[in-house]
Amino acid sequence: MIPAMSRLFCVRLAAFAFTLASVSSCGGNPPPRTTPRAEAYRQPVSRSPEAVRVAAIPQTPPPPIAGESAIVVDYQSGRVLYAKNADVPRAVASTQKIITALCVLDAGNIDQNVTISASDAACEPTKLGLKSGEVYSRRELLKVLMVKSANDVGRALARDVGGDQESFAAMMNRKSASLGMRNSNFKNPHGLTEPGQYSTARDMAIAARAAYRSPLLRSYTATKAFTFRFNDGHTRVLENTNKVLKTLPYCDGLKTGTTNASGRCLVSSGSLNGRSVIVVVLKSNTPNIWNDSTKLLRWALERPAVGA
Repeated sequence: MIPAMSRLFCVRLAAFAFTLASVSSCGGNPPPRTTPRAEAYRQPVSRSPEAVRVAAIPQTPPPPIAGESAIVVDYQSGRVLYAKNADVPRAVASTQKIITALCVLDAGNIDQNVTISASDAACEPTKLGLKSGEVYSRRELLKVLMVKSANDVGRALARDVGGDQESFAAMMNRKSASLGMRNSNFKNPHGLTEPGQYSTARDMAIAARAAYRSPLLRSYTATKAFTFRFNDGHTRVLENTNKVLKTLPYCDGLKTGTTNASGRCLVSSGSLNGRSVIVVVLKSNTPNIWNDSTKLLRWALERPAVGA
């Protein structure tokens, strides 16, 4: 026999348990659940509607272009918005200086001094005119490389970072492979034609996205012109070789390239209405390279703002 007081206690305890269960099942606050840290970071990324909107493909058809290879990539998501012969290997000329710049940044010590060697001038045709014995920082030379595309500057940086041109080319190939560029092979830091040297529009877009993440490179590729001071005190105004920077307000980079083998090439970037894109056009020609790139940038970016 259970005493009366004990029976009363059991009845009240059962009633309390029933009430608690009812509150929980009707929207009350259940006991807090510990969320693993990885899950806490993963959920917002996978469920974010904004990521989908940023990568939306424009509803209007892409414009016709003269360039033989091209690609348009949403910077934020990496989604391909347009492609034309994007995986055809071809010479890409000085656009491969994007990889050169990334390798220089990877080496660190951006303010380390570089002493110019006579061998740095063993290239044509675009040169800054550096002289043996002059001393400049990697930072100064990197800006010249991305704005004016000077080949002697590329050789100086490659020698300083890699020890010699061949070793630096090996660094370029390791860097491109690490980025996921699966159809590229580089043999020099400047892009002048060599047998067996090639890349693709898709691979160069991958390199461009990596460069665009760097605030330093992004600031250099957006520079329309600047004054460079030589060791002897004389100065020279260097204008960016990317003409789209001067004609399209929201264009903010990235790198030109021209050789007989490559034709006219341009890796360009732009940001507008909450979107940023990378546009690569290879094997175009002088009348069309700027129009090709401008048309693709406008097609990708001149539409309602993200979330509108």
